[in-house]
Amino acid sequence: MTVEKPTEQQYQAHLPLSQALLLPRIAIESIRPVLDGGQFAVKAVAGQEVEVACKVFADGHDKLAVRVRWHNEQQDSWASQALEDQGNDGWLGRFTVPEVGRYRFCIEAWIDQFASFCYELEKKHLAGVAVSLELQEGRSHVQQAAERSEGPLREQLLALQRDLSGLLEAEQVALFLSESSARLMAEADHRPYLSLSPEYPLDVERLQAQFASWYELFPRSITDNPARHGTFNDVHSRLPMIHDMGFDVLYFPPIHPIGRSHRKGPNNSLSAGPDDPGSPYAIGSEEGGHEAIHPQLGSREDFRRLLAAAADHGLEIALDFAIQCSQDHPWLKQHPGWFNWRPDGTIKYAENPPKKYQDIVNVDFYAAEAIPSLWLELRDIVIGWVEEGVKTFRVDNPHTKPLPFWQWLIGEVRRQYPEVIFLAEAFTTPAMMARLGKVGYTQSYTYFTWRNTKSELSSYLAELNQPPWRDCFRPNFFVNTPDINPQFLHDSGRPGFLIRAVLATMGSGLWGMYSGFELCESAPVPGKEEYLDSEKYQIRPRDFSAPGNIIAEIAQLNRIRRQNPALHSHLGLKLYNAWNDHILYFGKRSGDNFVLVAVSLDPFNPQEAHFELPLWEMGLADDAQTQGEDLMNGHRWTWYGKTQFMRIEPAQPFGIWRITAT
Repeated sequence: MTVEKPTEQQYQAHLPLSQALLLPRIAIESIRPVLDGGQFAVKAVAGQEVEVACKVFADGHDKLAVRVRWHNEQQDSWASQALEDQGNDGWLGRFTVPEVGRYRFCIEAWIDQFASFCYELEKKHLAGVAVSLELQEGRSHVQQAAERSEGPLREQLLALQRDLSGLLEAEQVALFLSESSARLMAEADHRPYLSLSPEYPLDVERLQAQFASWYELFPRSITDNPARHGTFNDVHSRLPMIHDMGFDVLYFPPIHPIGRSHRKGPNNSLSAGPDDPGSPYAIGSEEGGHEAIHPQLGSREDFRRLLAAAADHGLEIALDFAIQCSQDHPWLKQHPGWFNWRPDGTIKYAENPPKKYQDIVNVDFYAAEAIPSLWLELRDIVIGWVEEGVKTFRVDNPHTKPLPFWQWLIGEVRRQYPEVIFLAEAFTTPAMMARLGKVGYTQSYTYFTWRNTKSELSSYLAELNQPPWRDCFRPNFFVNTPDINPQFLHDSGRPGFLIRAVLATMGSGLWGMYSGFELCESAPVPGKEEYLDSEKYQIRPRDFSAPGNIIAEIAQLNRIRRQNPALHSHLGLKLYNAWNDHILYFGKRSGDNFVLVAVSLDPFNPQEAHFELPLWEMGLADDAQTQGEDLMNGHRWTWYGKTQFMRIEPAQPFGIWRITAT
């Protein structure tokens, strides 16, 4: 069989003249920030200045007017702001989103006839070319603008026309080119060949979506005796210290009743003694499920008092939303159709090879009896906790649940309570992690935990600052979790913990640590990135004043974060030259606030390097003087020139400096 090659004409779709005449004369392309053509909303926070860029062009040499328009979907009125011509058809501008909500924005462009006239007039006048006809044309522009205007604007334009008629040629040129004339004519512009881009969504959340410090603890371990189960009331004693360390989110693993069937014992053993507390992720017993509180933690009133006490200390309590169930969960009897059963009547427990979770079973989101009842039940559970005062949720393994479910649930919750924050505990493929951000997750755990070398960290930090990640993904740099005892910390001692704390606190506006990190706990299960005697399976009392702790350093790092706006986001991070592969050197800037960070990645040896001060970003010459301030101790000095030298010791394996022009 012979296949004929299509001709060029066959590739081109036929365009009737009637349709061609309706196409926009002005092209608007390459708009950003936009996610997947506008399928998902770009992320922002209240008060943020959103930068918008695009390509806009048309035939000929006429000047264009280009603006960004935006509005809160709860309001009818639109605001607009002119974009600036960057050359080569590029346009750039900014607008501020003042409050939480769902916004839409678009780009509009038209041929600016008066600006085009002024451009030609100025060129000819400067070249000494006669412009009498051009001035006549300009007066006609003003007359037409007055005719299509009314009220005070019409009167001002008529006055401008009268002024022009009584002036000499050079004076007319000056008046045409004045800012006041441009402003009046822009207000009266009839916007010929107006073109509009599609509208694109923008999801604006509260500031804590982008800037927060998380502290995780197990309430049951706030006790002085491993035989006595800690309670919500015991947690009150920890609030002052957690506040003083500079944290603003206090996160609890699941606080619900724990099942007894197949309960895990110490170190994930399959046999639990009668007094072993089990894993809080095996949710559900005869006392209730996801809507209930483990009776050994206290009552609902105890929980409410703790919420209020935490708020008095500037702490917001975050809860774990883990959808899995123990085999004692009431749902297995009340809604057996929400689960998959084997032919022999048993139910398959959860697995994440090589890990096995014999104490946990999973729901089936697409089982016939689960749609829509399971989805609605889970939504109502979240809303129930929101109505108790919980505004932040860390979601366990969201990548193992359907994306349409999350897009619906998060949308439903935030439609009623737009202040609610969802953190995705997803260590999975990049595409899935990005998609979770797109469907609504506010923040996410990250690969930061396993990025240790200079090249690994540099590559990852740079990637997070580039589209599409910067528009859909807010990284929460947790230094450890109950599930992850990073290899780097196993034998690096106190310097290793300081290294990871500085990388997290300075690298992102969001960071978190699990209780025990401040004590430099690191004993692993041999050969694994897991904690020996894991708190997931047993009560672990701690002496939070134990020698060798890094509490004071963590408090100062959090203080530095709060006092420097440049550190309130992971965005804006730039890597600079430090000629040593063991030293990561970067900076962040917000207005006049410019912070430089140098971190030795070697916890065992001193490291030295020559490095560059980014004087070019401050508009300074290579030999300029600048002021440096050590933000850990307040020491100040003068730097002379661009190239400097540093030596970093393991006792404090980092430097955090604020740089200012003299």
